[in-house]
Amino acid sequence: MKVLVTGGVRSGKSSHAERLLEHAPAVTYVAPGPTPDEDADPDWAARIAAHRARRPARWTTLESRDLATALAVDGAILVDCLGTWLAAVLDEAALWDAEPGEIHRHVSAQTDAAIAALGAARGPVVVVTNEVGLGVVPEHRSGRLFRDLLGVVNQRFGAACDEVHLVVAGRVLRL
Repeated sequence: MKVLVTGGVRSGKSSHAERLLEHAPAVTYVAPGPTPDEDADPDWAARIAAHRARRPARWTTLESRDLATALAVDGAILVDCLGTWLAAVLDEAALWDAEPGEIHRHVSAQTDAAIAALGAARGPVVVVTNEVGLGVVPEHRSGRLFRDLLGVVNQRFGAACDEVHLVVAGRVLRL
């Protein structure tokens, strides 16, 4: 089973993803984005801490920006979320101000590697992402760039998964 769970911010998508794997004997929870800096963003750090605290003790947390390698672990995997992964990909390659063609090529290569790893995964995988079509995106270059790139990444992961679940106000629609 490979499922992409999408929805807006605070929609309940992470909780739904966790419920999908609640009966797995062991789960690797992959946090693919930057670790929050408590001094720079205490609200985000508190939110991440709350997510960590509610995970079952039998779950292992793997904080890695290398999504392809993280998807190669044995057993059930929950990736939360593609938006933070994409931001990390852009940050690591210092691509926010690069030419659009270079940015798209780099993100496409990283997505290709992650999709190949997803296809080779031996256990169930649940991937969480933000549905950018439902959110307000700042009307500046980096806001539009992020929205457009995440939209393509979401489409590619959705095509590679067996199911896509849209979560709105805690309600789930299986697409």
